[in-house]
Amino acid sequence: MVDFPAPDSERYMVLVNPRAAGGQPAALRRRIGGAMAARGVPFDIIETSTPEEALTVVRTAALRGYRAVVAAGGDGTIALALRGTAGTTTPVGILPFGTGNQLALNFGIPLSLEEAVRVAVEGATERIDLGRIGDERFALIAGAGLDASVMAETTSEMKSRLGVLAYFYAGLKSVVTAKPISYRIVADDQEIEVQAVMVLLANAGLLGAGSLPMEVQVAPKTSFQDGLLDVAVFAPRHLPDMAAMLWKVALKRYTGDDRMIFLQARKVLVESDPPVAAQVDGEPRGVTPIEAEIDPLAGRILVPRNA
Repeated sequence: MVDFPAPDSERYMVLVNPRAAGGQPAALRRRIGGAMAARGVPFDIIETSTPEEALTVVRTAALRGYRAVVAAGGDGTIALALRGTAGTTTPVGILPFGTGNQLALNFGIPLSLEEAVRVAVEGATERIDLGRIGDERFALIAGAGLDASVMAETTSEMKSRLGVLAYFYAGLKSVVTAKPISYRIVADDQEIEVQAVMVLLANAGLLGAGSLPMEVQVAPKTSFQDGLLDVAVFAPRHLPDMAAMLWKVALKRYTGDDRMIFLQARKVLVESDPPVAAQVDGEPRGVTPIEAEIDPLAGRILVPRNA
């Protein structure tokens, strides 16, 4: 068990994913420690070995009254920090050291360590919605089908070797072999049955390609403060269909195409026959069914202050 000092309300707890930044935690701790010290604030750096331990550390930090929990890692680490602080007044700062850094993109967090630390120390606290599946909360997207298969096939070794291109490599393989299956989706009082390859449940729905100049908003009305999940259903009939749909979404042309369905709801049930892989904020999470709901303004994020 981690031995916490007695914190005051200005102390920061930095949660470090030891697999981040190429799996060199000692060097990462030194870099983060130097950047935090340069800001002249008290802090503790804690490295955890399992998600369960990390969640306990975050929850304890919130209870002990730390100024903020600063998550150093990828989207999974940041989502875990948001899960552990959900429903409390403790905000989460983001130091993006992941492969995709999608949450940093959605909340305007700089990729530079020094600038990200500046936001964590000097930024404004923004209240955000969180999605919830059982007792697990998510900030970005949960999904079933093609996207979850891509996450499952993208190994840690591939991400270390190829960076964000690892997702494109796994995605190309999955797209070629993807076959539509039967989904039943219940979104509040709306129910649809559809043949599709992918269903996304988006809270904050801006996706980027790392260092590549590409950003896609997966649904027309995604917002992390509207109290709703955005349901995006993609039903291409073949590979050219998939390419055409992705191009339309990239151009924000969401209407006039029966291969794409968009809904909004507070509660969503996704069933499929047969069951397919599921993911939550980029981490594999078993198979369908998925039953999710929105937890309005349950999370707090430190974001850049307006000029």
